[in-house]
Amino acid sequence: MSRTSPPPRQPVFRALNSNPLMTPGARIACYVGLAVLALVVAVAGALIQAAWLPGGLLLALAGCVALFYGGTKLTGTRIGTVVPAAVWLISVVLLSTSRPEGDFLFAAGVGPYVYLLGGAMSAVICATLPQLPPAGTNRA
Repeated sequence: MSRTSPPPRQPVFRALNSNPLMTPGARIACYVGLAVLALVVAVAGALIQAAWLPGGLLLALAGCVALFYGGTKLTGTRIGTVVPAAVWLISVVLLSTSRPEGDFLFAAGVGPYVYLLGGAMSAVICATLPQLPPAGTNRA
């Protein structure tokens, strides 16, 4: 009786960001949508962070984390976090500058600084999270 070994298992080489349903055009559309959503989150967070302290601040930071982490999961790339984070940061900086009329959205205080630094830190954390392969793939 001859002893045969089973055929070697073929490793599944699949890039983490290779989603067969997402074409390059669809990925670019996702990035544009995430950029628009980042602008909305920045404006909403600027308005709500001072409304119900500390609940409004926590809600604004939760919106930032959801946007950045959701962008990573939606696109499957780190650029999915970088695009909305960059748009959010630019929007918040532009909202924090005062105009000649004296209007501004951020008052001097601890809450706006926590929102700015917490949002930036959450973007860095979401961009540097390790990306695990999808469930069911062979890690051979």
